[in-house]
Amino acid sequence: MDWIRLTKSGKDLTGLKGRLIEVTEDELAKHNKREDCWICIRGFVYNVTPYMEYHPGGEDELMKAAGTDGTDLFDQVHRWVNYESMLKECLVGRMAVKPIAAPKEISSTLSEGKKQLNGMLPEKKVLASAAKDLTPSYDWFQTDSLITVVIYTKQKDMNEELVIVDCQDKRLRGEIIMDDYSYLVEVDLDHAVSEEVAVNIAEKIGKVEIILKKKDNIHWKMLGQPWGCHNTFIKRTDRELFYRKCKLVSKTEVTHDTKLFCFMLPKGTHLRIPIGQHVYLKQIITGTEAVKPYTPVLPFLPLDFQETSHHDGVHIYLMIKIYSCGLFTQALDHLQIGDYVSVSNPEGNFKKSQVQASEDLILLAGGTGFTPMVKLLNFALTEVSCLRTAKLIFFNKTEDDILWRNELEQLALKDERFEVQFILSQPTKDWVGKQGKISSSLLSEFVKRSRKDSKVLICICGPTPFTEQGVQYLKNLGYSQEEIHAFTA
Repeated sequence: MDWIRLTKSGKDLTGLKGRLIEVTEDELAKHNKREDCWICIRGFVYNVTPYMEYHPGGEDELMKAAGTDGTDLFDQVHRWVNYESMLKECLVGRMAVKPIAAPKEISSTLSEGKKQLNGMLPEKKVLASAAKDLTPSYDWFQTDSLITVVIYTKQKDMNEELVIVDCQDKRLRGEIIMDDYSYLVEVDLDHAVSEEVAVNIAEKIGKVEIILKKKDNIHWKMLGQPWGCHNTFIKRTDRELFYRKCKLVSKTEVTHDTKLFCFMLPKGTHLRIPIGQHVYLKQIITGTEAVKPYTPVLPFLPLDFQETSHHDGVHIYLMIKIYSCGLFTQALDHLQIGDYVSVSNPEGNFKKSQVQASEDLILLAGGTGFTPMVKLLNFALTEVSCLRTAKLIFFNKTEDDILWRNELEQLALKDERFEVQFILSQPTKDWVGKQGKISSSLLSEFVKRSRKDSKVLICICGPTPFTEQGVQYLKNLGYSQEEIHAFTA
């Protein structure tokens, strides 16, 4: 609490008098002493000198990352901690981006005529290029009516969730996600194109085609003018977050204080949000830009998991609790159908592979911490063949707060692998279920492997204290860091 009071005291904790700066690696390295300690986490630099005496792990732990990128060390020790909120008054700025220039267009040796015909390299040239450099590259070609931008990712198992395309007002932005890195094609197009964009992905060879329809059937002499980060391959944390404006098309009540918002993506956007990842909503509130993270859900909880759910790729559904004193959620609640909100690219470190090998999946959710569990549960019951059990332990204050209670109970009746347990902290006298808050005793009762040696994944999401306490209780019960995933944003 002393640290919280200090952050709210108005003191200059960065030493920069409110300025944010771009920090080079050389500059960061200079601040490596107890009395002058800067640390980089996920591309952002913090002056943690004033935090030294308040750090629960002691000064020595912080000094391990002094003057360096401490992201990996932070993730090993307490990845679930909301450091952005805790250290926001210590923010110095962002690390200077060091782009890795991608090679020139790999088909530059081809004749212009051949490029316009098919945009493909001869097989020998592709193999030679791949052997020399695994950095992605791009090419483009045209017909009388179409422009096709081809991105050679040089990665196998490329899929639609790894490709993000936005084309609006002659600006084309195509981003390819490859683990912790991002390749970007971004240009102001030479001529106007139609709103609709088609994306084709050759998954096995890692080729991505972005197909645009010309508004006028004229010959283009060039693709367009490049933006500053065009044709770069850099760490995702160094890439500026991109937003597009999405239209609110529906808003329905889920509980007395929670609503399901449906936003429509622009026609020129290709965006598929991976399981367990979140987006940021951005609004201007009383003249100030405000940003909040939310995890997309499904429009409803499917009761038939015999086949993979196919979604239209046009809408994003967000389940949002409206707080009476929350400026951001109040502003969202006052949006009219047809109004627009800026929605970011997805972020998050959850990987499908974490659940694909799981035999037991245990989900701990507090309130709207239920949202990342929706798609995760859908995926596990649909596509994880080795799954034996899936259990949701859902903590709420009252019965009226339980999200999708009927749907969850119906699912438990329909699928014998799934079990749901509701736990209330402020129940009425009529409540016959479990009551209490997250605790070691409650978790020891409900968090169990179906077999002694079964592979388990425990996912937890909720308010920060709920998540931090839950992770510690799970570790005390003998579960390893690899068996626990905490959703934070």
